[in-house]
Amino acid sequence: MKALVTGASSGIGLEISKYLDSIGYEIILVARDKEKLESVAKTLTHKPKIIVMDLQQVEDIKSLYVLVKNDDIDILVNNAGFGLFGNFTETDLSKELKINVFHILTKLFLKDMKRKNKGYILNVASSAAFQSGPLMATYYSTKSYVYRLTEAINYENKKDKVNVQVSCLCPGPVDTNFNKVAGVRFSVKPLKADYVAKYAIDQMVKGKMLIIPGFKMKCAKFFGRFVSDKKLMAITYRIQKKKVK
Repeated sequence: MKALVTGASSGIGLEISKYLDSIGYEIILVARDKEKLESVAKTLTHKPKIIVMDLQQVEDIKSLYVLVKNDDIDILVNNAGFGLFGNFTETDLSKELKINVFHILTKLFLKDMKRKNKGYILNVASSAAFQSGPLMATYYSTKSYVYRLTEAINYENKKDKVNVQVSCLCPGPVDTNFNKVAGVRFSVKPLKADYVAKYAIDQMVKGKMLIIPGFKMKCAKFFGRFVSDKKLMAITYRIQKKKVK
């Protein structure tokens, strides 16, 4: 059994790699930092395959697929994400375009999995997927895109009786390097990345499409439906302003 994990050098990607390794999967680790990937490899029981790639350009993403398409991937973990804080006109466009990674890899690997009629795809999003996010506009909207596209693809598979599970992980704050990269602080206590990783994989193999770890985030999603979008945006804006270091 083999799993491909992007963004595997730290955080959720790292912990998912470790958990999959512990339950018998051979892991293909993908990230841009060679030293970190080699460090991750030393923590795994089964010797992983390491691919150093930034995945910013469409051709790079397609090249990754070509490199591993004969490896018979059982699980794809789309975890190559980003965090950007600031007004929309001031954030980095090149980082914002990384949404291509999720879209292209999902399409390419899903085609192979459908032919085999087996496999799992875990797309890592965020609880930000459920609303708009002033001061993190691109981040929130791309996570919503990941969630809604995953939902639609999974529904298509069920209707076509395709035995491929496509799931979306939508955690709240997680104790990773995200806040450092985004330039913010969390306003609530984050979950541990190893807990989120195990929960995500366990729920995915059970056939769960939307995966929300943590009681607080489940409650937030439930009660959020009773608050207007305008009010939610105002609340989110105030929260984001408090995150500035």
